[in-house]
Order: sequence, then structure tokens, then C-alpha cells
Amino acid sequence: MDKKASPNKENDSKPKGAGVSSKISGLSNKAFAIIKFILGICFLPFVYSGSVAFLNEFSLIGKSYQNYFWSGVITLLLIYLFVWEPVIIYAKGQKLLELIFTFFKPLVKVAPYLLPIYTVVLFIAYELLSLAVKEPWVLEYSIFLLGLTISLHIIFSAKSLRLKSDDFLKANYIFGFSFIYILNLVLLSFCINLVFKEFSFVNFANTTFSQATNIFYAVLKQLFFPAR
Repeated sequence: MDKKASPNKENDSKPKGAGVSSKISGLSNKAFAIIKFILGICFLPFVYSGSVAFLNEFSLIGKSYQNYFWSGVITLLLIYLFVWEPVIIYAKGQKLLELIFTFFKPLVKVAPYLLPIYTVVLFIAYELLSLAVKEPWVLEYSIFLLGLTISLHIIFSAKSLRLKSDDFLKANYIFGFSFIYILNLVLLSFCINLVFKEFSFVNFANTTFSQATNIFYAVLKQLFFPAR
């Protein structure tokens, strides 16, 4: 009769370095997550200052156009909360971006989260249509859809990041969403700047940077040079 292999022999058959390498991999992943968490926290002042700067500049354009934009934002929120989650529309936009960036592999995974494809397509369509049609409804509908599409992208990008498993300290969510929000705010501001002369992208950028710098300065001063 053949002798049964003992449990010790089965354990000995496993590579001795497997456990060590897995521990090192786990520690490196946690260290990387901590770095992303810290970077995400550092992005938060830019999230705040960028939002304030955008609202300040956006308030300078016509009141009716502001209403069209916020109507688009509110419409998407109402549909998402009470009617239907248009996740399939967001997913199709992601697949389109994956197809576009197939030639550049590093961007295949991140581009669908970073770029609001429907907003970009809408803006290009508006620029082309406005060359032929000089009616006010073109801009009104475009501004409405601008608010709707940018909201669609931000909401579902945040949801996709939030649902990712093994997110140590929620680092991927804090870092990823902050970065996506800032990038989308910059893109949105650039598009509006090209349409409305009252909206200054330069002022938006300067205000965002100066206010974020002031926040960092105030926090560091409080931490390292507290008032006595």
C-alpha cells in the first residue's frame, strides 16, 4: 500500500517565500493606499476653492442661462433619485471611451472615469450647430444638457469608486473622486469660458489656486505655529 502523505509534507511542498511575498504585497498595497489617502485629503481644499471660484464666475453670466444649467442638474438628480438610475447610459459612455483610448493602454482604465464623454460630445456638437443655426434655443438646450451630462458623469463616477471592494481607508474613493471632480470642474469652466465672455477661466484658475493656498497656509500655521 502507498503511504499517505503527511500534512507536514504537504505544507513543505508550498514555496517558502509565498507567505513572505504575500505579506510584502499586502503591506505595499496599504502603504500606497495611505499615500493616496493623504493626497486625497490634500485635494479637498481644491475641491472647495474650485467650487467657490466656479460659482463666482458662473454667477456673472445671464440669469436665464444659469437657470437652464441648474435645471439640467436638478433634472438628472430627480431622475436618479425617484425614477430610474441611468447607469446603462453612463456605462455606454465608458465603453466608448475605452474604444477611443484602445491605442493607449494606460488610459483605457482611467479615461472613462476622468472624462465626461457626453459633455465633450455635447460641446463639440453645440460648436458645430451654432455655426449654422443662430437661434437662442440652441444655446439654451445646450446649457441644460451641459448641466445634465456633467451631473451624470460625476454621480456615477463617484458611485463606481464607492462600490469598489478592498478600499483601505476609502483611499481610492477620496483620492479618485476628488481628482475627478476637480478635473471635471476645470473642463466645465473651460467650455463655459469659450461660450460666455463674462466667464473668465483665468479668474477661475487664479481664485481656485489662491484660496486653496490660503487654506493650506491656515492649516499648516495652526498645526505647527499655533497661537499662544
